[in-house]
Amino acid sequence: MSADADEVFERELAYHEKLYSGFAQAHFARPAVRALRAHMAQRILRMTGAAGNSRVLSLGCGIGDTELLLAPHVREIVGVDLSPAAIRQARADALRLGIGNARFEEGSEPPADAAGRYDAVIAIFFLHHLPDAALADLPRKLAGWLAPGGIFYSLDPSRRRLSGVVGRKLIPGLMKKYQTADERELEAGASAALFRRAGFKVRVEIYDFGSSPLAGLFPGWRAGYRIARVLDDALLRVPMLRRRGSNFELIGSATRETLH
Repeated sequence: MSADADEVFERELAYHEKLYSGFAQAHFARPAVRALRAHMAQRILRMTGAAGNSRVLSLGCGIGDTELLLAPHVREIVGVDLSPAAIRQARADALRLGIGNARFEEGSEPPADAAGRYDAVIAIFFLHHLPDAALADLPRKLAGWLAPGGIFYSLDPSRRRLSGVVGRKLIPGLMKKYQTADERELEAGASAALFRRAGFKVRVEIYDFGSSPLAGLFPGWRAGYRIARVLDDALLRVPMLRRRGSNFELIGSATRETLH
């Protein structure tokens, strides 16, 4: 890892250790955020095809709130995160809930037994935290972790999102509260191209328009999130609006060439 990348990871670790010292646990437990996470979990299952016999790896799992929702639907889920505080919380929550097929590991990469093990690898709001060199190298690593026919799924903020433009103009201080110094919005097409060059068959979808930002700004307003989600489903059918959606998904299939 380069010196610049080391510095980025150190800053990310410091930020997330502070985030997971109490704020994130309280914020993620609010009704609108819980509804958002439940929607994400169902979407991930649908997009990846993960089911009862699937092994799933989650990169940048945080406190495991999405992973613990996925666990009852899959054979095994392993979450990896840089933050020791996050991993402690995820393990404690798994124990409290009696979920035995979820494992959480501290680090930037999965355990040594990852080679060819996973039917799905997911990365929820993770890629946009990676330095450019690490992001460019990720498809190669994924090819080593995925089983034949495996699926990669990611969800990240779009550089074209209207919500980001509005937020930076109207509430810049609040926007910075939810961002690290190094994270950035990503261009969906350029991100997809990284995976295509590594041999993945990739498609891009737009996840939402306003529902995720609303859940972040008003985490206690479950009804508002649900209304926004219904509106999103309608707005994202309009091509011109779709291009300005808030978050994009990459769904990548590992081909024979990818795995070799």
